[in-house]
Amino acid sequence: KDTTQYSVLSISNYQVSETCSSPKLNDRSQYQRKLQPIIMYDMEACPFCRKVREGLSILSLDVTFHPCPKKGLRSRVRIKEKYGDDTTFPVMVDPNTGIELFESDDILAYLFKTYGDGVVPNTLSRDNVLVQLSCALGLLPRFNRGLQAKYSNPPSLPLTLYSYEGSPFCKVVRETLTELELIHTQVSCPRGSLN
Repeated sequence: KDTTQYSVLSISNYQVSETCSSPKLNDRSQYQRKLQPIIMYDMEACPFCRKVREGLSILSLDVTFHPCPKKGLRSRVRIKEKYGDDTTFPVMVDPNTGIELFESDDILAYLFKTYGDGVVPNTLSRDNVLVQLSCALGLLPRFNRGLQAKYSNPPSLPLTLYSYEGSPFCKVVRETLTELELIHTQVSCPRGSLN
């Protein structure tokens, strides 16, 4: 047991810690400065979107979020017009490679292959039956916050948010940004990140 590190849970000699894991991004001076943020169309109260946001945090990737809450009049309408009314979220666009993907498992496989070590962590794997359940249960305490659009007067430029998916404090902010349909660039800074 390492008492010098923050841990989410500690039982006897075992610790569960929050960390980022990105071998390709460890040398930020050479690699990440060249990267444009990943573009994500999602909504806070969606378990499939949450799963992808967790992967983005693990990889410590910067992301520009285009919130798409139900009854949203901005990004949601643009995505539905471009790809059709049956389009589901999340939708990812990687401006660094030109790749566009729609399914959460496909997005995660792509992100970890392109920006990680190629292996999607078991905690996010499509083969782990508990993943969807845990992502959905994680949304329950805030019951549908970040699901429905509310009127807002958006700023002319995207906001910048320093956060990571595992933080309950950041979640409240992201719920509000989603409901107000405010485009924002997240600088992912999970514990252990160089951001």
